[in-house]
Amino acid sequence: MRMECAIIGGGPAGLNAALVLGRARRQVALFDDNQPRNAVTKHTHGFMTRDGAKPEELRSLARQDIKKYPTVRTIAKRITGVMPILGGFRLQAGDGSLYECRKLLLATGLSETLPDIHGIRQYYGRSLFNCPYCDGWELRDQPLVVIAEGSNAFSLTRLAYQWSRNLLVCTNGSMRALTGEELQLLQRKGVAVSHDRIKELAGSEGMLRAVAFENGGSSKRTGGFVSPYWRHASPLGELLGCRMNESGGIETDALGRTSVYGVYAAGDASVIAPAQAVIAAGEGSRAAIGMNSDLAREDFA
Repeated sequence: MRMECAIIGGGPAGLNAALVLGRARRQVALFDDNQPRNAVTKHTHGFMTRDGAKPEELRSLARQDIKKYPTVRTIAKRITGVMPILGGFRLQAGDGSLYECRKLLLATGLSETLPDIHGIRQYYGRSLFNCPYCDGWELRDQPLVVIAEGSNAFSLTRLAYQWSRNLLVCTNGSMRALTGEELQLLQRKGVAVSHDRIKELAGSEGMLRAVAFENGGSSKRTGGFVSPYWRHASPLGELLGCRMNESGGIETDALGRTSVYGVYAAGDASVIAPAQAVIAAGEGSRAAIGMNSDLAREDFA
């Protein structure tokens, strides 16, 4: 099967790109293995007209929009290999089937690994979150914990402070997460800091009640924020030789073009943070315009 545009990834970036390209009358294949990173998230926030909607609701509505355009085909397969060929790219799915395209959009998103803390997974997406802009409003004025083992501990805490002044920063034994100057600034703001290792998180049905430490201490907390370790959900960008930016995302220009001709990137694959659905959707639209513009230029030539 050969098409003009192939999109790998069915999140907000890929779906919005498919919509724009469908409206441009391009032959499009959208590959989606239906394994979204935000599957644990109960509600999407900060997306106008859909504030509070469930992520699966957004995806369902987007698919309905795309169905109006007959040149767009959604294929429920995971692409495991890509190689350049004359005039484009050849894609191989997990079942061995092959596809060819002229232009390729990587909207594969990110995969996250949480700190190694007993019980953390059952609270993630319910009372522990990674983005204050997405979930800070629901946690406002509560006693919160900020769990961050890396150098972004201060910046995450500084953001969380906008929604609650009752904060406990836990570095989980990492003494390098905060500099001496950052520690002093937090103390002056009345923010508590613990370098002790966390033994476990306590609560029920996903709602946090307390943080217990290995030294025997504990602190009552009803929610908070955690800094995951991010990595690309797919290695395809690196395998194709796409240049990476300083934040670890795929480097793109103003229209989503990567350093590899014919390859584009959008969403969390190119913008590591902030990882918001509305930003990813905009990135998808931008990359789709880039793809269509380049195809139009080539066809005229």
